[in-house]
Amino acid sequence: MTSTSTPPGLPRFNALEEHAALAVLHEACASTAWARRLTAARPYATAEELFTASDAAMAELTAADLAEAMAGHPPIGRPKPGDPTSAREQRGMAGVSDELRTEMLELNLAYQEKFGHVFLICATGRTGEQMRDAVKERIGNSPEQEREIVRVELGKINRIRLARLVEEEA
Repeated sequence: MTSTSTPPGLPRFNALEEHAALAVLHEACASTAWARRLTAARPYATAEELFTASDAAMAELTAADLAEAMAGHPPIGRPKPGDPTSAREQRGMAGVSDELRTEMLELNLAYQEKFGHVFLICATGRTGEQMRDAVKERIGNSPEQEREIVRVELGKINRIRLARLVEEEA
């Protein structure tokens, strides 16, 4: 393996003090258990090794850990003010019609009423209409089905966020 195959941000991440690594990971995912597991498994030789560890940690999260992770995500259509990550990921909702924005708000509220947490989807690359259609489809799921779908969606989001982390220039 050549040095060019290791993203410049990965060695820097591997070298962070534990508290700093936990803080960086908490920005990617609000689950403390997930962040602790990834921090404890350092150093990572490749980004793929980090992604695999993330997937394994996500698979082991309890319902409470998943709830903690979801609490770090704003509702679709309402990114956190001043948060460029949230705005970038929800870009598909930017510029949608007022009608679609209102419909999404109503669907978010109905979903939250049923499941007790925000509708979570890996929004990167999705249009507002695709996200609306997804919430309409998923609102009919059982809580157990939805928890596993959320786990998969969180895993996708975490991979995207981790890729950005390890690809950053030192």
